[in-house]
Amino acid sequence: MRVALFGGSFNPPHVAHQLVALYVLETVPVAELWFVPAFQHAFDKPLAAFGDRYRMCELAAAALGSRARVSDIEARLGGPSRTLKTIERLQQDHPGTEFSLVVGSDLVGEIDSWYGGEALRQRVPIIVVGRTGGQGSAPVVMPAVSSTEIRAAIAAGRDASGLVPRTVLDYIAQRGLYGMRETT
Repeated sequence: MRVALFGGSFNPPHVAHQLVALYVLETVPVAELWFVPAFQHAFDKPLAAFGDRYRMCELAAAALGSRARVSDIEARLGGPSRTLKTIERLQQDHPGTEFSLVVGSDLVGEIDSWYGGEALRQRVPIIVVGRTGGQGSAPVVMPAVSSTEIRAAIAAGRDASGLVPRTVLDYIAQRGLYGMRETT
């Protein structure tokens, strides 16, 4: 089985994340795409609780059907997220599964500076998805949607619908995440 791994903070997951996942599922020969939320940001950026981000990823993935799911591998590993360690563990846990890594074109030039970047490139094929400000040419460039801007909008009481899947936005409201007050 071929599986594309789509990692990130997903703080929160938004519609561009869903578009990336759908694009990969529909254009790359993979059987599944797994969202892989970071347990702890590698550069110690503050994140909503892992359980909340995992659940929001489940809600975002559900709209994509049975070929999209969420992995808790980084919570099981603990500590700061290191893509190489995550992939090594997944390969150990799922022998016979061929993994690929989904990376935005804006991050391709940084891979060599990642923890074990060279080893990472040797372990898995990289699926590059076009992003605004990215390198090279891509047949499709995903919309520039930012989790940082979404969190700021929510905290300021501005409407984030249209940027965040409805089910995720409902969850954010129910849990009071990012300073959002539940509406009745």
